[in-house]
Amino acid sequence: MERLGAGALSDGELLAILIRSGTAGHDVMKVASELVSEAGSISQLVRWTVSDFERIRGLGRVKALQLAGIMEIARRAILQTDREKPVIFDDPEKVFHFYQPISAGMDVEHFWVLVLNRKNHLIRSVEVTRGIADASLVHPREVFREVIREGGSAAIVAHNHPSGDPAPSAADVRVTRQLREASKTLDLSLLDHVVIGNKASDPQGVGFYSFSNAGLL
Repeated sequence: MERLGAGALSDGELLAILIRSGTAGHDVMKVASELVSEAGSISQLVRWTVSDFERIRGLGRVKALQLAGIMEIARRAILQTDREKPVIFDDPEKVFHFYQPISAGMDVEHFWVLVLNRKNHLIRSVEVTRGIADASLVHPREVFREVIREGGSAAIVAHNHPSGDPAPSAADVRVTRQLREASKTLDLSLLDHVVIGNKASDPQGVGFYSFSNAGLL
């Protein structure tokens, strides 16, 4: 790595640097290779929990916690935006590309609000809540509290479907109606509610569902 740079290393070699050492009969490269093999790819490791890492021979509790922490850092880094360059959300596909990389590793629903100014420039992305899959996750006051707190004039809400199929549930429709009515009362613009899935699991092959595109907002 010192001679050629991190980009020259394989996935297993990069993981080996993080793991640092193995155990008797399971050297660090063997442990790293097993991690990649079990996950299927290094990108899939972002969805692993501490208990998932602990199942790998050669990883103890402390290393499992460290690796889970590193994966959480990776999740958060994906969501960071360049604050010097305005991010404009004027299309649901942009919302999908913003959240899909991070939501792909989640096994429960997360609900976010994109706080926007009058020109649809991103002020802040806020995770409002998270919970068990298929549950009704959010109340309008939790969403619009964040918009008001950040001085926003508009919002787009989004949540993921862990199954990958973005087709809205009855609960999704109900929450969207509640948010729409609340936004009118508060004189704030609710531009869209985007359900994040993935293209492989979407019968339409799109990967997301937009309530605005469907004419429901």
